[in-house]
Amino acid sequence: MSAVAAAYEHLQEAIEELRTAAESALASDGELMSVLSVTEGVSRQLDYLTVSTTAALQRRGTFAERGYRKPESALTDLLGCDSYEARRRVVAAEQACEQIGLDGTVIPARLPATGKAFAAGHAGLRHVEVIAALLNTAEAGRITDWQRAGLEEQLAGMAAEYSPGQLRKIGTQLLEALDDDGPEPDDNPPEPVNRLQVRKRRDGSGGTISGQFDDAAMFDAIATVIDAKAKPLGRDDQRSTGQRQAEALADACGFVLAHATLPDTGGRRPHLNVLIRLEDLETRARSAMLDFGGRMSPTSLRMLACDAAVVPIVMNGAGQPLDVGRSTRVIPDGLRRAVTARDRGCAHPGCDRTPSWCEIHHIWEWEHGGPTELGNLVSLCKVHHRLIHDSGWVVRIRHGLPEFIPPKWIDPEQKPRWNP
Repeated sequence: MSAVAAAYEHLQEAIEELRTAAESALASDGELMSVLSVTEGVSRQLDYLTVSTTAALQRRGTFAERGYRKPESALTDLLGCDSYEARRRVVAAEQACEQIGLDGTVIPARLPATGKAFAAGHAGLRHVEVIAALLNTAEAGRITDWQRAGLEEQLAGMAAEYSPGQLRKIGTQLLEALDDDGPEPDDNPPEPVNRLQVRKRRDGSGGTISGQFDDAAMFDAIATVIDAKAKPLGRDDQRSTGQRQAEALADACGFVLAHATLPDTGGRRPHLNVLIRLEDLETRARSAMLDFGGRMSPTSLRMLACDAAVVPIVMNGAGQPLDVGRSTRVIPDGLRRAVTARDRGCAHPGCDRTPSWCEIHHIWEWEHGGPTELGNLVSLCKVHHRLIHDSGWVVRIRHGLPEFIPPKWIDPEQKPRWNP
């Protein structure tokens, strides 16, 4: 039996043991989560083995000897994968592994720190792609070799802590800081283009709209209006993003035709009708009932109370309203703007929801006396707002910025996390 066949047999046995452990009725939640962590680590190491073996075959010229001008074509045929998947492996092999020069000398990896992190299982194939793409940009070409090497080492060290998407954001910001002068000034910069073409079909069955806006302010105004109205209407909303955005634009135009003004970005949250019995009001008791015309879970009620407009309604003993007060925002608009300026959208680690998709959450709950002030507020999208209320995540403000403590089942050490 060859060494490869023997190794494969051992690997199959290990996989079968993992499968048995995962499918056992006695497996605890912790053991099942360990299976996920182990399989992800093994998957990364297998990806590295695929890439390093590809690099070895390239160094030997094996693919060329077999008539393939491009290694990705050989991988597509050999592995039965799509061409873009083959290209991912070839790019990683070229960037994170040693190469052979035309004279036969060994050329060190272009991304040595990334290659080491990849080999150790600290970085995945997608991390390698992100780092390679960042260091092949025009911005990276304008910084010094010393800066580029330091940036690569820094990003490789972050791969274990951040997702590929987060790593791309961090790398882009670091590159912008290093390339502070930007490109050389162009004496003949192109004229900015702002155009919109509306074409009706000849048969009267609609038309097409296309445009380009180089003016950032103009584009932002249009995009903000569409984003405010293009949210999915719930889990059952099966419309594509393009369809929702098209209908949002039509809705906004229809509103202008009807009212001549546009609503605030993101609309208004539902009102809380706080029903207070007259005797409670007279005795200054704190008991009150929140009525939304239907039943809500305590978690949903707390979420809504974080960021709502409150209307006090005083009831008599017969359940008849005696007085209806004015709507008062739990969080004033000025304070809402301050939270948005600080958090720039959902503050939860890894989330990229824009401010118009977010709600303001009281860290110390408003219903329990939490103050409505900047140090007690954080911007969260609806998904992460719900997560904070009932999943074990903890959010706090530290050094003026939100930081999140994961529950122990996610991270036994509960290391703080931030949105980069």
